Amino acid sequence: MKLLLDTHIWLWYSLKDAQLSTTLQTLIAQDDTELWISPISMWEVMILTEKGKITLSDEPAEWIKKSLDVLRVLEAPLTGEIAILSRQIDLPHKDPADRFIAATAVHYDLQLATVDTHLTAANWLPTIS
Repeated sequence: MKLLLDTHIWLWYSLKDAQLSTTLQTLIAQDDTELWISPISMWEVMILTEKGKITLSDEPAEWIKKSLDVLRVLEAPLTGEIAILSRQIDLPHKDPADRFIAATAVHYDLQLATVDTHLTAANWLPTIS
């Protein structure tokens, strides 16, 4: 399985947050699951730490690097095609980060791991919670 981790899923798994479902804990931990992250999620983590919404064990940029290494996560490059697709997809939610993440999942044919109801409600977007 190829999973694109939404920002909150990545954080919940990395920080061992109890909000993460057993299903996703198991899938993420499986050796045969290919994990992907959008650079937008890295950007969101930087913003969340700057605003004091989350606290990390290291400086944010270092934490991101370590987390990606530990989880063996692949970075889904942000392309012009994804930028265009982010505006073309049928998503009533206007959050640009969510639009970029959804477009990334579609572009790279990845299942999106998320509990964001704005994203799970999109019947064209393959999600798992």
